[in-house]
Amino acid sequence: MTPLKIGACLKTPEIRDHRDWLFDAARDIELQDFMTHAALTSEFDARISAAKTALNGHTGRLSIHGPFEGLDIDNKDAELRSIITSRFMKALEAADRIGARQMVLHSPYTAWYQNNIFSFPGYAENKLARIQVVLDPVVRTAEEMGIKLVIENIQDVRPEARRAIVDRFGSEAIALSIDTGHAQLARRMSGAPPVADFITDAGEQLAHVHLQDVDGHADRHWAPGEGEIEWTAVFRALAACESYPHLVLELRDKADIPKGFSALQNLGLVI
Repeated sequence: MTPLKIGACLKTPEIRDHRDWLFDAARDIELQDFMTHAALTSEFDARISAAKTALNGHTGRLSIHGPFEGLDIDNKDAELRSIITSRFMKALEAADRIGARQMVLHSPYTAWYQNNIFSFPGYAENKLARIQVVLDPVVRTAEEMGIKLVIENIQDVRPEARRAIVDRFGSEAIALSIDTGHAQLARRMSGAPPVADFITDAGEQLAHVHLQDVDGHADRHWAPGEGEIEWTAVFRALAACESYPHLVLELRDKADIPKGFSALQNLGLVI
């Protein structure tokens, strides 16, 4: 199994602490500065300027995490849906201006959905239809910009439910993201498949991966090796994936990035 190159999720001021590791090997970076209302309104231009300065000289792949709090992509309120679309469009502008070619959005699928999918006529189709209303303008704009939206699993139980979003659009501008910790939590809490199976199911639609470890109880965002995830199985599945997804450590404590990298490197999984 060939070791894979990984990078990290950071906010702009945190880049300097890991600059040599990131820049010397042209590693993937996911910038997490454009997720809040303030970041996309009153602080917008200042954050873009700071990001460009911090990223100067970086030759690896770049993504951003889009906004998500209160911005459910299958919102049932028609008036709110337009606001959510607008917020995603502003985040796309940020991505384009700093040179990011991916933007992470959160999945709306939950254990409630999975347990009730056959209880309400048209439940699955109606959910997809609302998602399409919210994301249609965003996907079209992403196509024009050459940016790929990647939909991250949050509480998803069945990976194929989220894959149906990508199938719905049939566009190169939308693909899948997998958060290893979220997948493991769903496995423990809701009987979801193992993390490696999420990766296998995504196949060529997989464009982005958050690497984080958990204890099966909460969304810890620990360094790999501190929790219970079966990392060799995860990277075996990633090695078989030909879509070359962005691979980024998403750790709560950014000081643990070297420790998480070393843990995976010692297993022969990363470079």
